Amino acid sequence: MSHPHEGEGSTQRLPVIEKGDGPSPGAGLDQAASGAVYDPVPVLADGEGGRVGRFWSARRIPAGLLALVILAAAGFLLYDVASVRAHRPAMRWRVRLADWLAGHPMDDVAVLAGAGAVALIGVWLIVLALTPGLRSILPMRSPSPAVHAGLDRGAAALVLRDRAMEVAGVQSARVRVRRRRVVVRALSHFRELDDVRADMDAALGAGIRELGLAGPPGLAVRVSRPARKG
Repeated sequence: MSHPHEGEGSTQRLPVIEKGDGPSPGAGLDQAASGAVYDPVPVLADGEGGRVGRFWSARRIPAGLLALVILAAAGFLLYDVASVRAHRPAMRWRVRLADWLAGHPMDDVAVLAGAGAVALIGVWLIVLALTPGLRSILPMRSPSPAVHAGLDRGAAALVLRDRAMEVAGVQSARVRVRRRRVVVRALSHFRELDDVRADMDAALGAGIRELGLAGPPGLAVRVSRPARKG
């Protein structure tokens, strides 16, 4: 996903990743641990691309629901005020609400519960307004500020799973891509588990670097034997 900014008339070539450049795919991996930790290496050189922010969600559903609730409440209140000004009796719901509030003090459990629910909804709306959202899109590095690129987590997991299945001895693999870590669980039906894990660390470490993410996540790999039947 990319969002070109207006006002840019020039283009700039994106960096090309060469297999022979940079550190070896297995660099920074702890092969002795059952879950190897990968120290990510930046895709671009220092000073290129700058800091890349996350994608912001439009929050259309919460905003639409809040707008409908406010519109309905304002409409009922305005209609009732106009009805009273026209020397007509107030609506039943407002009379009952006023009578109920008059008979319940501020420290009543029902009043406190209602106030707490309204406060929680307000905090939830504030959190939605201040957080980016779109957690399923991982920001990618770009050499130009005119392009804001992102990669879907599902697509990244699919690419890394294909890389894991290419390792000799891997029978099946399950990949979960999070913001800060890629968790891989694999089953191996032959070869030593340490050897399979070392090859997966190298293959997946190179795969993570080639994704070109702005903040390359860490890597946790666990390899085990499939359960015996019977």
